[in-house]
Amino acid sequence: MALGKYSRVDARKSSSGYCSTVTIVVFVALCLVGVWMMMSSSVAPGETTDVSQENKSEERTPATDISAKNNNDEANNEETNTDNTPTDEGKQKQFEDNPGDLPEDATKGDANANQAEKNDVPEETAKTEEEKPEEKSGDEKKDDRDDSEDGEKNKVEVNQDSEAGENKETNLDNEQTPEGDSGKTDGEKEDGQTEEKADKENSTEKKDNSSEVFPSGAQSELTDESTTQNGSFPTQATESKNEKEAQKSSGSENQSQYSWKLCSTTAGPDYIPCLDNLVAIKKLPSTKHYEHRERHCPENPPTCLVPLPEGYQRSIEWPRSREKIWYHNVPHSKLAEVKGHQNWVKVSGEYLTFPGGGTQFKHGALHYIDFIQQSVPDIAWGKRSRVVLDVGCGVASFGGFLFDRDVLTMSLAPKDEHEAQTQFALERGIPAISAVMGTVRLPYPGRVFDIVHCARCRVPWHIEGGKLLLELNRLLRPGGFFVWSATPIYQKLDEDVEIWEAMKKLTKAMCWEVVSITKDRVNGVGIAVYRKPMTNECYKQRSKSDPPLCQDSDDPNAAWNVPLQACMHKIPVASTERGSQWPEEWPARVQKAPYWLSSSEVGVYGKPAPEDFVSDYEHWKRVVKNSYLQGLGIDWSNVRNVMDMRAVYGGLAAALRELNIWVMNVVNIDAPDTLPVIYERGLFGIYHDWCESFSTYPRSYDLLHADHLFSKIKKKCNFMALVAEVDRILRPEGKIIIRDSVDIINELEAIFKSMQWDIRMTYSKDKEGLLCAKKSMWRPTEEEKLTYALAA
Repeated sequence: MALGKYSRVDARKSSSGYCSTVTIVVFVALCLVGVWMMMSSSVAPGETTDVSQENKSEERTPATDISAKNNNDEANNEETNTDNTPTDEGKQKQFEDNPGDLPEDATKGDANANQAEKNDVPEETAKTEEEKPEEKSGDEKKDDRDDSEDGEKNKVEVNQDSEAGENKETNLDNEQTPEGDSGKTDGEKEDGQTEEKADKENSTEKKDNSSEVFPSGAQSELTDESTTQNGSFPTQATESKNEKEAQKSSGSENQSQYSWKLCSTTAGPDYIPCLDNLVAIKKLPSTKHYEHRERHCPENPPTCLVPLPEGYQRSIEWPRSREKIWYHNVPHSKLAEVKGHQNWVKVSGEYLTFPGGGTQFKHGALHYIDFIQQSVPDIAWGKRSRVVLDVGCGVASFGGFLFDRDVLTMSLAPKDEHEAQTQFALERGIPAISAVMGTVRLPYPGRVFDIVHCARCRVPWHIEGGKLLLELNRLLRPGGFFVWSATPIYQKLDEDVEIWEAMKKLTKAMCWEVVSITKDRVNGVGIAVYRKPMTNECYKQRSKSDPPLCQDSDDPNAAWNVPLQACMHKIPVASTERGSQWPEEWPARVQKAPYWLSSSEVGVYGKPAPEDFVSDYEHWKRVVKNSYLQGLGIDWSNVRNVMDMRAVYGGLAAALRELNIWVMNVVNIDAPDTLPVIYERGLFGIYHDWCESFSTYPRSYDLLHADHLFSKIKKKCNFMALVAEVDRILRPEGKIIIRDSVDIINELEAIFKSMQWDIRMTYSKDKEGLLCAKKSMWRPTEEEKLTYALAA
């Protein structure tokens, strides 16, 4: 009865009753929406928009997906965000592309996408209010979003570095709520404030849009190498059947199938595959030209891992490493015993110390270096003279102290001629290569070194028509100096007098000018300085063509397994030829395109050569500044020896030149021959074939950089052998930065994990990827016997 009575009353008062009902329903709906929004507050700034919007445009900044192994509990968020860790907003922009480099139409597309996203925010809020309140919690929604993004191209994975002292490692976890955001109220989620926040973030993106990991827009051509018009060095080595089979099998392996063994060789922890191939060395018909010190690479490169010396520990940082290194890292004392009185190296407790002297400069390398310039002021260390080749370098103290004069020195010595001399140099943080002047040309282009130096290197320059000195003539820039400090200059023993007379005759026939012959009263040694001519006039005036001029068809830049010849190349005279002019003084030469790069020639990336050079330099400056120095979590104070495994124009080395490091620029023999460009700008490098082992000791480099190298090698030879080589030459706790296709990045990530390396970060976008990893101290326990490297 009451109900019917009420119904009749409601009919008479329909207007007021209807309003009350609507008010109650709206109130309940608003409460539910408020609860839902509070439960969704764990979403980080920049993620309040609909996730579906992320796939509307492929040009948008990629979303981030943090690896599950790096997700920290929310209770630990404040601890992981240290002072050296960027804010979430900074993290999100660290790996954005630079719209400023995009074509105009592509830039507009990005702007439209951002505006559409911003405009969609209030519509999405209104749509949510109309829906049923059966909404999932914020955590559940985040899980759904993570699942939906598993198949996307764009991801970032970051591992927190546990290394003590490297607290600058970047934590790019965009899922975490930064300190100060956890207390936001529901009112901050209202439409107007959401739009204001989107506007603010959009403007911040425009401000910080120079951050990038990959080339974007107009710079995208930097990932693709094309043929140049000025020629490229041809491939010398052929691929063996075993290499092809190994490559095929490596592509089908997965992480669980990767297995590693230790290399078991007589060289032990110092194993260099191409220099320790004893089987090949024993088959040599002769060793009188030091053939046994030259490269003899095994047909099947090793895929095992080189053991560590017992007691190995992290290398001492530069510049302290110039004076001392850990004894157990290079546990060799024979050189200290033989050369200790000459201040090469001494054993001092747990250290090997280097007083800075040598055979010819017992009272210090700096005094010796200054004495040379006093004798020949035109040398002008660090200005006119920037790139030096030191033949028979000993422990490379000469090159080590030339850094104080802003000079780069390529130190060169044969393996085991004096025990571990170049290994000492590399452990000290000084550039060095294990090589010998034997039967083939050194792996450098012609006319690139400003100075060639030899301090009592005991090379028989005068024999066999002066073939070895003529090789230095090939390498020396016209107008460059040859600095020779040896006993024949100042001693009167019969052998020394004979060598001195032969050298005077040879250098005169080569048209080398005697600039200075002096004796240092402090060290008690003599120094002779010669200058290579800058014209062909002297060659034409010689009464006897001995040594002869090389044929015009002989390319002075051809240097990979090319036999030595006892001839001289003509001096370039045309103003557009490389070598006809001296480069600009350092440091101006590093950033200016060489005068001989012609706009009529096509560069590596398809632009006119000078524009190509500038584009490459600007690209790497931007990447180094906005990504490598800030976004990869690398403590650059721990980095000294760097190798760019595919250097092109040397742009990376040029961009890093302000740091206290040196970079070995490697130009692959089947790539465009850009190594002369690298030397012209005051940097240095070497030719190499990455299907073979590099001529350096294990644990030589702190950081390796490989830009689209692995994908090229996989098409050419044994992929896993290159991985093993990277492990061999990289120091434990050293880093590698790899830029390549996503497929290669994913495969390398799995391989490195099987070696127990720390994957610091992976990033991918539009089928291109970046990987940063840190080598561990782990070594396998099982050994693999390499018969080709063992004595019979």
